[in-house]
Amino acid sequence: MSTELKIVAARLHRVRMPLVHEFQTSSHRKAFLDHVLVELEDASGAVGWGEIASSSDPYYAPETVETCWHIASRYLLPAVLDRPWTHPDQLAGLWSKIRGNNFAKAGVDMAAWTLWAEVQQVPLATVLGGTRTEVVAGVSLGIEPTIDDLLAQVQQQVEAGYPRVKLKIAPGWDVEPVSAVRSAYPDLDLHVDANGIYTADDLEQLRKLDGYRLTMIEQPFAPRDLLTHAALQRTIGTPVCLDESVETVDDLETALALDALKILNIKVSRMGGLTAARAAHDRAQDAGVPVWCGGMHEFGIGRLANVALSSLSGFTLPSDVSASEKYYARDLVEPGVVAVRGVVQVPRASGLGQPVDRELIAANTVAQLSLGPEQE
Repeated sequence: MSTELKIVAARLHRVRMPLVHEFQTSSHRKAFLDHVLVELEDASGAVGWGEIASSSDPYYAPETVETCWHIASRYLLPAVLDRPWTHPDQLAGLWSKIRGNNFAKAGVDMAAWTLWAEVQQVPLATVLGGTRTEVVAGVSLGIEPTIDDLLAQVQQQVEAGYPRVKLKIAPGWDVEPVSAVRSAYPDLDLHVDANGIYTADDLEQLRKLDGYRLTMIEQPFAPRDLLTHAALQRTIGTPVCLDESVETVDDLETALALDALKILNIKVSRMGGLTAARAAHDRAQDAGVPVWCGGMHEFGIGRLANVALSSLSGFTLPSDVSASEKYYARDLVEPGVVAVRGVVQVPRASGLGQPVDRELIAANTVAQLSLGPEQE
């Protein structure tokens, strides 16, 4: 469809939501999240929503909520206002001079895709090229105070029907928790994620994980340390999965050339939006590399976008698209994302697929900015 669109108004909402269970990674612990919602409106009054799911601190990536707010309000939104376009992938050309800042770009790109799908009155999954009607979900569990606490969390998710559980690991919290979970659940699809905290000095310790039939070891080393990832992959049978190392399709090409991965985690936020995430999916599929959709504890808007992306054919592993209730007592879409025995249905309604709860957004908004006719 070649309908021309023009964004005439744009709004940012910084929304704060408490987590139902505190979450700890190798770098930090969090009890609530601040994400920035992007709202784009075209001349017909149609609205598209996106989510900037950056962390509040620069531990996962250099960007933070504050930097994303600055980049989106100062550079990205002015670049797309009152500029005609016929396909969401054209927006990247409007901000091509802006280096990096993928999380900020992802929120605007996502909003453009949902707006485009809404105007066409078709589901987001359909315009992305998705073919699945349901997506298998996995859950991610943080570092707990004790092994018993971790086992209780695993039991809760297994009883909920999730077929895959990911464990966060760090030096001093790796072999022992993995061994305990594997002993308790010998057939569970289990993988670990280090968020890049290990170094080459830890190769021998990480090799000890090779005997626990893990689906993958995700991002053990620093993002740019592809050579050490390749060295580990050469000496273990467990697939190495890259996350933070792959921010662009060019990064993926380098990793493929070095044989530094066997699995790719595609995160919409990390890669700068649905446009780039879809391109990474296509390239990985061409290379025979399985992919899955990672998450940033998104609110319902970003979570539904992840579900839509995960409907593409190359997403053959369980993705981080678990139910809203796993993280939030009440989510920003109505109803929240639901998983039944670890399976999420791909919305069939137009656009994002589920209504956005504007009242809940307003009640949890801590900052707001408008550009366009109502600009203050």
